[in-house]
Amino acid sequence: MDYSRGPEKTWVYGALCVRDGHEVTMTATSRNSVFYQQFLQLVEDANPHGDIYVITDNLSSHNSGSTRTWLEDHPRIRHVFIPVGACWLNLQEGWWRTFRKTALAGRSFGDRDHITHATSVATDQLNARSRPWIWGRPAAPTRRLRRRYVYIV
Repeated sequence: MDYSRGPEKTWVYGALCVRDGHEVTMTATSRNSVFYQQFLQLVEDANPHGDIYVITDNLSSHNSGSTRTWLEDHPRIRHVFIPVGACWLNLQEGWWRTFRKTALAGRSFGDRDHITHATSVATDQLNARSRPWIWGRPAAPTRRLRRRYVYIV
């Protein structure tokens, strides 16, 4: 995700834990392998146990030589690349929609620090009310009708 105003650009990295709905975010001045690896370290630190499956697109920084080398030293993190043109398979996209409404919609930012602050506040607010993310439409609510008894005398 990017937000730009003039020559400066701020990138927001994000990772969603679908089991509980918690998000890890980070802002950066560029979308490159160095920042991506820093972000993966944040994700690993936030999830100290078990394997971490990172479902991502095929951006060059996600599959660069330096990233692959970094991943060799972090065997718990495994990449799963989504097919080109199928971003809707990634549950993170739904979270981005909610995040943009919470952090960015209708706001003007003076500089990168303001975007970083808005990102941090919105992430904290969304994490406070997080719940598991499920792909697809929620099940239709079931309605229980009260039985009415008619007594004939």
